[in-house]
Amino acid sequence: MRHAKAEQVAASDIERRLLDGGQADAAEAGAWLAARGVSADHALVSAAMRTKETWEALAGAAGWALEPSVDQGLYSAGPETVLDLMRLTPDEAVTLVVVGHNPAAAYVANMLDDGEGDTEATNEMAMGYPAGAVTVLEYDGPWTDLGPATARIVAFHVGRG
Repeated sequence: MRHAKAEQVAASDIERRLLDGGQADAAEAGAWLAARGVSADHALVSAAMRTKETWEALAGAAGWALEPSVDQGLYSAGPETVLDLMRLTPDEAVTLVVVGHNPAAAYVANMLDDGEGDTEATNEMAMGYPAGAVTVLEYDGPWTDLGPATARIVAFHVGRG
């Protein structure tokens, strides 16, 4: 997931907070995930204020009582680093939620796509990856083997609270 809509300016980029609309969008995305039966058991969240606030609204609306792993490196990570961090997911985790930033969020979602998933969702995602965008992918295998074209897109959504 890409963080929801945030203010344009703050004392520093990492301190930018979500706008009220971003809070609503993240909550709406959480409700959408819950309605799809998505139940997170591991979360990786960038250390930026806007990603942490996105997680709080998303998890609250989804009904997830899970403490995320907040990672400073995810804040400025490129796609390969994001993928490396995802590969460190504990073996017992079934569903990983990653809340990060563009362009890496969009790039990783596209990179993981094996082309066998939901065509409509893939086409929607190809039209852009705005703030609050969520891609749901399915992956069968150990997290350490996660790589390009190893997952299939199940759904794509942009929260619009």
